[in-house]
Amino acid sequence: MAGQIVLRVESPDGTKRVQVSPTESSYNLFEKVYNVFSLTNYGFTLFNDRNRKNEIKSSRSVYLSSLNLKHGDKIYLCPLDPDNIWAIPGPSNAESANGSRSSSVVSTPGSTTSIPSNGKKSSGSTSQVEEDEVDKQLWKLDGKIKRLKDKKYCRHGDNGCCVHCSPLEPYDEEYLKTQNMKHLSFHSYLRKMTAGVAKGKFLLLENISCRIKEGCAGHLPWPKGICSKCQPSAITLNRQTYRHVDNIMFENSELVERFLNYWRITGHQRIGFLYGRYETHPDIPLGIRAIVAAIYEPPQESSRDHVKLLPDERQDIVNELARCLGLSCVGWIFTDLLTEDMQTGTVKYVRNIKSHFLSAQECIMAGYFQNLHPNPCRYASNGYFGSKFVTVCVTGDEKCQVHMEGYSVSNQCMALVKDDCLVPTKDVPELGFVRESSDKQYVPDVYYKV
Repeated sequence: MAGQIVLRVESPDGTKRVQVSPTESSYNLFEKVYNVFSLTNYGFTLFNDRNRKNEIKSSRSVYLSSLNLKHGDKIYLCPLDPDNIWAIPGPSNAESANGSRSSSVVSTPGSTTSIPSNGKKSSGSTSQVEEDEVDKQLWKLDGKIKRLKDKKYCRHGDNGCCVHCSPLEPYDEEYLKTQNMKHLSFHSYLRKMTAGVAKGKFLLLENISCRIKEGCAGHLPWPKGICSKCQPSAITLNRQTYRHVDNIMFENSELVERFLNYWRITGHQRIGFLYGRYETHPDIPLGIRAIVAAIYEPPQESSRDHVKLLPDERQDIVNELARCLGLSCVGWIFTDLLTEDMQTGTVKYVRNIKSHFLSAQECIMAGYFQNLHPNPCRYASNGYFGSKFVTVCVTGDEKCQVHMEGYSVSNQCMALVKDDCLVPTKDVPELGFVRESSDKQYVPDVYYKV
C-alpha cells in the first residue's frame, strides 16, 4: 500500500512488525502494537531508543510524521507490569509463571530456609531498572589507562602525546596480558561492546534461556511437538571473558576469625552470608570490588562433610538492619577444612588443579544464589544481566594453611541452574550432570570444547 511504512517493535517477549502510515496518529500506533502482541491491557509505553529516554506519547493529535519515524526503524515496548500484560507467558515472565523460582527460598536436600535477597526480579523493564551506585560511578569515568612518557621512544615535550604514551582503552589486550589479568571487568567489556561508530546503538545483552518458548501455535505443545522457533539453542560451554566483581575484600580479619571459630571448636563445616557494599577497584580498569562488612550465619546443621540450612525466622530482620546500615548481601562463604596436624595447625590441601576448585553442588548453589541477585544493566533486554553475587571458599592452600578463594559462576551456569538442567553427581563431586529431555521438560544439547 502506498505511503505505508513498517516499524519493528522490540519487547521482552520478542520483536514484531507493525505496518502504519505517517499520517496516522500515535494513538493508532499503540492500538496496532496492542493487537500484534495480543496484550491483555494497555499497560505499556513506547520509546524511540533503547535507553528509554524518548517516549512516544499516545495521542490522537500527534502524527507519526512528526516523530521522525522512517521505514524499518525500531521502537521499544516497555511493559509497566510484565506479569499481567502478556496473554501467554513469554520468556520475560517465565519465572513468575513457573512459581517458586522468583521467591527468596533456597532448598537443600531435606530442608527449606530463607536466604537474603536484594528484592530484584529479572522480569522488569529497562526503564524501571535502577542501576547500582557503583555502576553509576563507573559510567561517569572514561576508564582510559594512563601511561607515562616513554624516555626511549617519545620525542615530544612534556605536554605532548604520541602513540607510545597515549592512554589505552580499558579493554586493551596487551595491557591485560602484561598485568596478568585473565578477565575483563564487566564495565570494560561494555565499553568494548559500545566502541566504534555505532556507540552501542545496536547492543542488546540477552540472557540465556534453556526453556521452550511458550505460545507457539504451529504445533502441539511439548512433548508432542517442537519447532525451530520455540526450541532453545544448544549451549557450548566456554570461558566467560568478563567478570562482574574483580576483587573481594574483608574490612578486618576479625570477621573471618569469628566465622572460623565454629570449625576450630567442632570440626564441622559452616556457611555464612556476606553483607557489605560494592566499590570501584583502583587497580583494575573500571573494576568493582566487594567490601565485606559482616558475616551472618543462618541456622544450620553441619558435620565434617555436610551442611544443611534450616528455616530462619530472623532473616527479614537481618535484611532490614543491613539496609538501614547501607549494606546488602554481596555473597556467601563456606568452609571446606580438614585438619592435617593438630600440633602445627595445618589443614589438608584438597582443592587444586588435579581435583577441583568448586564441586558441582557448590556451583549449582552459587548459580542459584546469583539468580536471586541479578545485576541491573541498561543494555539488557529485560533490565538485568549476570550477577555481582560472589562465592568465597575457605580451604587449605598448597602450604596447608587456611586460605580463601573467591569465585562467581558464568551466565551459562546461571541459565542451566535457573532452568533446572544441571544436577550434581553422587560419586564424582567435580562433575555435574545435564538432565536428559523428558515428557515434562525439554533440555537443550550442552557441548564443551576440549
